[in-house]
Amino acid sequence: MKIHIQGGTLIDPAAGTETKQDVYIAHGKIVALGAAPEGFEADRTLDAKGHYVAPGFVDLCARLREPGYEHKATLESEMAAALAGGVTSLVCMPDTDPVLDEAGLIEMLKYRAGKLERARVHPLGALTVGLKGQVITEMVSLTDAGCIGFTQADQPIADTQVLLRALQYASTYGYAAWLRPQDAYLSKGGVAASGAVASRLGLAGVPVSAETIALHTLFELMRVTGARVHVMHLSSAAGVELMRAAKAEGLPVTCDVSANHVHLIDMDIGYFDAQFRLDPPLRQQRDREAIRAGLADGTIDAICSDHTPVDDDEKLLPFAEATPGATGLELLLSLTVKWAQEARVPLAQALARITSAPAAAMKLDAGRIEVGADADLCVFDAHAHWHVAPRALKSQGHNTPFLGYELPAVVRATLVAGRIGFERN
Repeated sequence: MKIHIQGGTLIDPAAGTETKQDVYIAHGKIVALGAAPEGFEADRTLDAKGHYVAPGFVDLCARLREPGYEHKATLESEMAAALAGGVTSLVCMPDTDPVLDEAGLIEMLKYRAGKLERARVHPLGALTVGLKGQVITEMVSLTDAGCIGFTQADQPIADTQVLLRALQYASTYGYAAWLRPQDAYLSKGGVAASGAVASRLGLAGVPVSAETIALHTLFELMRVTGARVHVMHLSSAAGVELMRAAKAEGLPVTCDVSANHVHLIDMDIGYFDAQFRLDPPLRQQRDREAIRAGLADGTIDAICSDHTPVDDDEKLLPFAEATPGATGLELLLSLTVKWAQEARVPLAQALARITSAPAAAMKLDAGRIEVGADADLCVFDAHAHWHVAPRALKSQGHNTPFLGYELPAVVRATLVAGRIGFERN
């Protein structure tokens, strides 16, 4: 199908530019910007007047819940949520049932996602068998099946010898390890960030040292092995500072932060509101400000949704017993724009954190608008607002700490490979 996106303002986050140009699409590719190519006759014209046209968003962490947790979400529901949020490429975690530690499971997931013809799914394979932190998986066969890297998801490796061997294996073949910085023992049993709020509420705390000790260990192992690592979900000011030093040293490391942690702090828990039960836990205001500063100066490469659909029953439990997680695919753009507005960050620079920068972190050819590139695009209205409510979400998981908020930026249309996957009336 040939599509003409007319009258929009193009944002190229990689270049930091905004220009008013039309976009012409054919055979799944961008074939021209500005003026139509000779003989071009559109099958469909999208009116983007007053709207922005951006690269489709790249989300570095989304749980799709298949296989094994279809009662929480399905590929169909979460792919629909991705497109409704303008997300055209996403990285999915291996903490399913069964765990994604065998090539056949990866191939099945890729096949199922491909048949839906919606967002592009990039699986991470399990770093260790069953995510148990004991036996390293067959990374070569998992990569051949379609994995872009390897992770423990939220299951830390307690045995440093196993982590060393895993990083040596990954380094030998040029694979990337995606790791949460959390000490297995210091974080054990914690449900909130250590501090005054956790103490007042009587909640078991997770100290900042659980993150910093894990980062020190990880960086030292990177120096030994030369492995490339993506650090997932930084949550503390001290962690951001360590990341800044590691990058200045030249270590091959990238990192992300959850959109929730860009805006929320531990005080938001209120009176045991389980919507704010997240992993890593929300920390203090100084940590949030350090995260925002790290995003602005490029220390933190990307904002991810950390999309984790949780059913209602699991959020109706007492705070310490509630399942951590929140839906996020449909909020990623809005929370990024909200941060840009509050921090006075240029829109193109903010959108780089959910387009070109995460694409670079995962070595993906995406997150840009140029002739010859795949037509993965999002048309959105940055000035419109929407009310976050369960009925407004396409995800099967309706739990988020932002329920009731009025958020900026409304997605009008999402295209994947030149196909209109979502369009808002």
